[in-house]
Amino acid sequence: MLEALEGTTFENRPYRVCAEKVAEFVDVTGDDPQRWTDAAPPGFAAALLFVVAPELLEDPRVSGSVVHGDQSFVWHSPLRIESRLAVTGTVERVRTRGETAFVVFSLVATEGDAPVVEGRSTFLVGPSGEPMPEVEEPAAAQRADSATVGAELPSPRSASRLDLVRYAAATRDWNPIHWDHAAAVAAGLGGVVVHGLLQSAWLTAVAATAGPDGRPLRSARFRYTAPLRPARGAIVEGDIGGETFDLRLRDGDVTTVTGRFEVAR
Repeated sequence: MLEALEGTTFENRPYRVCAEKVAEFVDVTGDDPQRWTDAAPPGFAAALLFVVAPELLEDPRVSGSVVHGDQSFVWHSPLRIESRLAVTGTVERVRTRGETAFVVFSLVATEGDAPVVEGRSTFLVGPSGEPMPEVEEPAAAQRADSATVGAELPSPRSASRLDLVRYAAATRDWNPIHWDHAAAVAAGLGGVVVHGLLQSAWLTAVAATAGPDGRPLRSARFRYTAPLRPARGAIVEGDIGGETFDLRLRDGDVTTVTGRFEVAR
């Protein structure tokens, strides 16, 4: 039944790049508020995805848990604050392996006739492995002691459960596995996990400072390889410089997200 969604398009949904939501996003992701006064950080593209993704993910044919497998973005121009965009999402492909469906979903955000951001997501729908043991929830505001703000590498990061709700409010990414313990346990995750796109925003905040001659980011591709729990300390690390470079987020010995970035030429 899920295959029937292939080819479905959610066309020209309006979105205003609201100054208040951009400020919320910058604050919860630990980015530099002095840097992002006229435009949103490139990681704010996540909010554009969730202009249209809920229409897919809330479809009754999409049953069971939903997790992000990978994500890519291409930036054609800055996300200017108070610009008014039209966002279109398309279900490009649905493939099933065993009990899990892999849904490829694309988006394009335009201002007038000009593309501003494009993206492509892979969502995994249904069971994706053995259920994880249930974990104890940390206190709502608890973060790792080593968490900090800054672009230098290595860069420690951490999110509390409260941060996850704040991030969801800024981007509309209200998947319950990121804020509802019972829902996350039922999805086989053992408890709440940090949004993959929040982790991507941590990498992107570092990457956005790395372009030679101050050139902006052109594209990014993320792979989500392991869950990150709230209140855990993680490290952004990698090699920056040049026109293409790789970053990753590491929790102890486990890499949770990898990102490959390309700067504009």
